[in-house]
Amino acid sequence: MRQIHGLEKLLEQQPGRLNAQKLAELLLTDLRQCRCSIYGTMGDNDRVLLAELDLLPDSLEYEMFDQRIDLIVAGPILRADCVPLIYSLQGEQFAISGRCSMIARVCGVDLYLQRSYTGVVGDSARQKFAIPLKPLLQMR
Repeated sequence: MRQIHGLEKLLEQQPGRLNAQKLAELLLTDLRQCRCSIYGTMGDNDRVLLAELDLLPDSLEYEMFDQRIDLIVAGPILRADCVPLIYSLQGEQFAISGRCSMIARVCGVDLYLQRSYTGVVGDSARQKFAIPLKPLLQMR
């Protein structure tokens, strides 16, 4: 299940009433150097880093009509000795984490890795993210 981290700390920077536009500005600043890590597990749930995906230049944007932040991360697959199960998208303070899968229609997964995630070491993987702002505003 998708988990949100650091939202409270991020919102401390914004005194007064918060709306979608102000939240978008905070997130755009916080996520400008974000990174997505893809993990698998071995043994007794020891995390294994499988891929590190960095933000693509000019892909971070606020979609005002749908009130969401869109971004694309990309990078090399580092290891292929276990199945990707967990992801973490980390900004300076704000982060999203949850379960992921290369296989579509797996129960309990909130991120399906795109086809560019081949599981082959050295291949470049790309992943799109859409972060809806309405649920974040309701969490406040």
